Parts: sequence; structure tokens; C-alpha cells
Amino acid sequence: MATADRLRVFALNATEELGSAIAHQLGKPLSRHEEREFEDGEHKARPLDPVGNADVFVIQSLHGGPAASANDKLCRLLFFIGALKDAGAARVTAVVPYLCYARKDRRTKPNDPVTTRYVAAMFESVGADAIVTLDVHNPVAFENAFRFRTVTLTAAPLFVDYAKKLKDEGLCVVSPDTGGAKRAELFREALEAACERPIGKAFADKHRSAGVVTGDLFVGDVHGATALIIDDLISTGGTLVRAAKAARNAGACRIIALAAHGLFMEGAAEALADPVIERIVITDAVPAFRLPLGATRDKLDILPSASLFAEAIARLHEGRTLTDLLVY
Repeated sequence: MATADRLRVFALNATEELGSAIAHQLGKPLSRHEEREFEDGEHKARPLDPVGNADVFVIQSLHGGPAASANDKLCRLLFFIGALKDAGAARVTAVVPYLCYARKDRRTKPNDPVTTRYVAAMFESVGADAIVTLDVHNPVAFENAFRFRTVTLTAAPLFVDYAKKLKDEGLCVVSPDTGGAKRAELFREALEAACERPIGKAFADKHRSAGVVTGDLFVGDVHGATALIIDDLISTGGTLVRAAKAARNAGACRIIALAAHGLFMEGAAEALADPVIERIVITDAVPAFRLPLGATRDKLDILPSASLFAEAIARLHEGRTLTDLLVY
């Protein structure tokens, strides 16, 4: 059984702010490491604190930007995990708040890559023992891609706490597409248990082919309710706006969008400024650095995720169950 003095928590530079917050929640300082850049673009990272026979957690979110690409962050994380194993770490767990390439988990065209599986193979090749992430696009595909322990945390506990503040309103959980129906239903069940009252459900229809989105079916009763549209991430915002307009046309009085990851790619600020969406709620697993000041930023609520990751790290280190953190 691991003991407290064997716990080491590192955060690579690109995720230092979130890593420091997680370490603070654990009541333990971040372990020291060095990252060096070389003139030709190569780099290295090494632990400065001893890791022999230690239970090591390395925090690195793998979204692109603002200063490094997803590929560069992935490469640095993999190399650092390899260095930790070479230095004698007993167990290394990658804590990856946002996992790059998680959306490319199946073939949609002939000869398509299944990039999630290739990323998993790279983690395995450097000796990683486990990976912890938040709200991957398809939890089943993620778990099947890896050959070591996977932990898929969800932002549901954070969103439940947020939604409970709306206790005087009728609530309805909406999935923006049929693919997210299970996520929405499990969140609805968790919210219903927390609020101890019935919570409605609905979903919008969506089909995507060659980048073109179609579908206008909306199923569920949102009339007079506050619609909570839940998804794993926000990219351009088009899916959320379509679902919000469908919910409004079906009689919803207020619409709040909930997503673990706010990527906010080009066009998102303009799309999400649509007044049909009253509030947008995300976590800080991906900083909202792409979202400029303006109408969309003004209605953004960012929930801190450090306590969720810290709790998962503590339980993994001590061998305790994670069941209540894994809502989906």
C-alpha cells in the first residue's frame, strides 16, 4: 500500500496554474522538475526531486495553445513519464484534464486513423501505469483504447452544485444530440437525486457529414423550464446554439449551456453571443484564452476543477474507490 511520503505530484509548465491549484487542494507542494529548450526546437524534462519507489502523478492538459500545440504538450508529457520510470518511479499516473485526439476514436471514412488508440500506445510505450482525464468524448472508446487503468472523471459533480442554486426553477436536462443522450441522462439522474425533485429530459437531433450538420427534431418537454444543455466540449458553438434554439422554440424560458471543456475555436465567440443562451458554464480544465472580451465572455461561468482532480489523486494513491466521482 502506498504511503503519503511516497506521493509525488508534478505539473509540467504548460499546466502549472491548474497543477498548483490541485497540489494546494492536496495540501502538498508540487514536486520540482526542470524543462529545458534547445536551439533547434528539441527539449527535455527531468525530475529534480527523488522519485525512486514513489507513486507519481504528472499533470498536463493536452489542448492546443496558447503557447504550444497539443502535439508538443503530448510529446513533453510522454518524455517526462519515460524519465520518471527510468528514475525508478514505482507507479506513474498521467493526469490529463483534456486529452487530445479523444474525438478521433473511430473510423468515419475509409482508411481513417483511430488516433485515440495510437495515443494510448504511446503512453503504454513509455511505461505509464494509469491515466486520469475529464469528460472524454466517448468514455467507452477511451477505455477500450488503453491497456492499463483508465479513470474518466466527469464534471457532473461541479455542474450539479451549480444547478442546485437554481432550486426554485423547473429544470430540464437537454442533450444537444443523440450521441450525448447517455451523458445527459446520467447527469439528470445525479441532479434529480441531489435536488430531490423531478428533473425533465429532452434531446435534439443532429447529423454531421463532411462538416455539414443537419437535423431539426426535438424530443422532450421543456415548456416553462430552464433548459440545461450538457455536452463534453464546446468547439465552434454551433451545436449548442442549434439545440438552444430548438429548446426555446419548444417553450423553454431560460437556457444554460454546460460543458467540461471550452475550446472556443474560431467563430465561437460570435455564435455563442446569441441571446438564446443565457449562461455558459465550463471548467478550467482548458483555459478560455481564445475567448475575447465581449458578449460571450460576459455570460461565461468558469468552475474550478482542482478539487475534483485532487480528490481522485488522493483516492488512487490510497487505494480508495472512485465510484461516486464517475457519474457517467
